[in-house]
Amino acid sequence: MDSSQDLLKQLHIDRRPAANKRRPRWLVPVAVGAIIVALGVVFSSTRPVTVETAQARAAAELGTASVLDASGYVTARRIATVSSKITGKVREVLIEEGQRVAEGEVLAYLDPADAEAQRDLAGAQLASSRSQLAEAQAQLTLANQTLKRQKELADRQLVAASSLDAAIADRDSRAARLNSLQRAVRVAQDQLAITELSVDNTIIRAPFAGVIVAKAAQPGEMISPISAGGGSIRTGIGTLVDMDSLEVQVDVNEAYIGRVTPKMPVEAVLNAYPDWKIPAEVIAIVPTADRSKATVKVRIALTSKDTRIVPDMGVRVSFLDEAKPDAAPLAGAFVPERAVVTVDGASHVFTVAEGRATRVAVTLGEKRDADQQVLTGLAGGETVVLSPSEKLGDGDKVAVK
Repeated sequence: MDSSQDLLKQLHIDRRPAANKRRPRWLVPVAVGAIIVALGVVFSSTRPVTVETAQARAAAELGTASVLDASGYVTARRIATVSSKITGKVREVLIEEGQRVAEGEVLAYLDPADAEAQRDLAGAQLASSRSQLAEAQAQLTLANQTLKRQKELADRQLVAASSLDAAIADRDSRAARLNSLQRAVRVAQDQLAITELSVDNTIIRAPFAGVIVAKAAQPGEMISPISAGGGSIRTGIGTLVDMDSLEVQVDVNEAYIGRVTPKMPVEAVLNAYPDWKIPAEVIAIVPTADRSKATVKVRIALTSKDTRIVPDMGVRVSFLDEAKPDAAPLAGAFVPERAVVTVDGASHVFTVAEGRATRVAVTLGEKRDADQQVLTGLAGGETVVLSPSEKLGDGDKVAVK
């Protein structure tokens, strides 16, 4: 019976829907993975490549060639921490940072009580010396008259010779005292002038015209021209800078200092204003080298005066070759060196326009520090990709960093 039933079951036809049939368990994950990969390929093909760009500069606009580039800082030749000649307490401060002051303008006042007391004492001493001088002058006049009478009596032999001698000695003594008091009056006058100077020293004035860049003292603080130790006594009211004395100082590697000469034209660019080219020239090459850095200091004068130029600003300078009147203008454009890609001797750059990269074949010219001249392929003004990735291709979408 069992064998007959088994045979009947084998002849049974399964009419259940195909969805109810059991599927292999590995089929679903494989299908999901394939879908994800396909979506990733589609998404990666449409996602833009992030790039860093720079502007190509026309070579004809750059003028003379740069023989050397260097970095340095703006410095002031005239800068002073304005202090007083005497030690005293600050009574009033009239300056603030950024204030422009004229030469001789009052910056602060110190407490003048002690100096005025010394001046009053010197004035009283001068008055006393003058009164003593007047008394001595009267006594000398009397001594001269007495001597005259004694001489008349002696000529008539009415007085002894000793009386005449006593009159002469008294006159000479009075004259010597008068001379001493006259000198004492001059000393008292000098002492009064010194105390007047001490009073004037309580007024702090600007030694030259400039701009206040730091305010160092407040009313009530002690100030002294010398450091007294500790932080309770200030050594200055503020720092004054003559903005007309600003210049650039750069350290040039001693291996290239031979390229720099006095009066050489220079182009300076402040880090704060990279699009502003300031004309300048070499003032002097300081005749000493820094053995630790193997550099030589070069002073550069800025021919343009502007309020945007302030001390300690970072600046990059280009030492320019002397311009030749009959020289032909430079051809092509200059781009940063890292924008150029060279493969098997062929060079190209990627330009960016309307969100897409375009591969442009170029011919290279001379090299100026970090810039590369491109003779053909670029005319200037194009936006080029810096350090392009190997995955970047012609026509790819890009996003500027």
